[in-house]
Amino acid sequence: MARGDAPQDSYHLVGISFFILGLGTLLPWNFFITAIPYFQGRLAGANTTTTTGTLDSNHTGPADAFNFNNWVTLLSQLPLLLFTLLNSFLYQCVPETVRILGSLLAILLLFALTAALVKVDMSPGPFFSITMASVWFINSFCAVLQGSLFGQLGTMPSTYSTLFLSGQGLAGIFAALAMLMSMASGVDAQTSALGYFITPCVGIFMSIVCYLSLPHLEFARYYLAKKPSQAPGQELETKAELLQSDEKNGIPNSPQKVALTLDLDAEKEPELEPEEPQKPGKPSVFIVFQKIWLTALCLVLVFTVTLSVFPAITAMVTSSTSPGKWSRFFNPICCFLLFNIMDWVGRSLTSYFLWPDEDSRLLPLLVGLRILFVPLFMLCHVPERSRLPILFPQDAYFITFMLLFAVSNGYLMSLTMCLAPRQVLPHEREVAGTLMTFFLALGLSCGAAFSFLFKALL
Repeated sequence: MARGDAPQDSYHLVGISFFILGLGTLLPWNFFITAIPYFQGRLAGANTTTTTGTLDSNHTGPADAFNFNNWVTLLSQLPLLLFTLLNSFLYQCVPETVRILGSLLAILLLFALTAALVKVDMSPGPFFSITMASVWFINSFCAVLQGSLFGQLGTMPSTYSTLFLSGQGLAGIFAALAMLMSMASGVDAQTSALGYFITPCVGIFMSIVCYLSLPHLEFARYYLAKKPSQAPGQELETKAELLQSDEKNGIPNSPQKVALTLDLDAEKEPELEPEEPQKPGKPSVFIVFQKIWLTALCLVLVFTVTLSVFPAITAMVTSSTSPGKWSRFFNPICCFLLFNIMDWVGRSLTSYFLWPDEDSRLLPLLVGLRILFVPLFMLCHVPERSRLPILFPQDAYFITFMLLFAVSNGYLMSLTMCLAPRQVLPHEREVAGTLMTFFLALGLSCGAAFSFLFKALL
């Protein structure tokens, strides 16, 4: 809640700014994976009719010779794992303003480069190398940016963390809708692709303007000026507390931010948890891990399964119907848009119930059952295959699998993050948060690595 002597957020400008900043942090990842057909077209080689690629999802044959969708997933998630390990060093040595503004400017320049490459004729090899380098650096800066902004949110009223996370939750849906509008615009493939990649540049530029405006807004100055000196681990506990109100509306679909839900239940039983000294004793990492290892393993497995097939395999699924409007829009709608919407729905369900509870052995069973989605998607209508047959050619199969896949991903991920704090003592939640953040990043990276194996088995 806002303090009694706090100024008012005139015209909700601070709230709007944090909403746009949240949107900007996840636009790069979502715009890259949604544009996989464009990149596959550029990498198809000299036998294609254009070197600019297309946003359509009907590429076959050599279009994915570079395993682009696998590499873009892996090189997007490895920076998260790296900066999870380097957080303490980075946050102590680099000023917050440099981290946030520098990251935004770097992301803008790199995305401008991606947009400019649409107009540049280039052979597949150099184009692939430049694109992969851009993916790595963009997601590295996004990891730094996101952690830094959550640090600022730790000083704001909880409603502002809700707005920030809502902006992040819309990033995937926004990217899918931008893809659909580009495809439906009726312009040539090059202009369509250029317009698509300029869109996130505008979003990042707006994020820069919003961040620069915060020091000039009295409401933002009031809270940001009172920011305590905290280590990254201490910030995590404060930031996670802010998500109490967000859980009522559903946590948006960002794998990078989900670790901040760890202290979701911290305020539910205040009468049972009397206030303790700030540091009642340094908790043991090993003891905390012993308490949460099963929940952490479930979190790793949830994201390993998800990233092993999405988008590496699911982006290759095409409609089995005859060529037409439906087959053209099938993958952007049924893969990316449907996943983002239903994943958000799954996360929202934890606002109403938490089942199974932390003492139940059903959670590992439910998480383990998601492994079945790997063969199910691999046996869908993916034309580029040499080993496995197609057992589920109809579009209805893929849509059904995607609905269950996305809802279960959102729900089980959110559930594990809600149950973790119940398994440790109050003063151990900081360590538990750090551990779960690491296992989150580990699951994402493992899933991206496994995607190469599953792609090779097709």
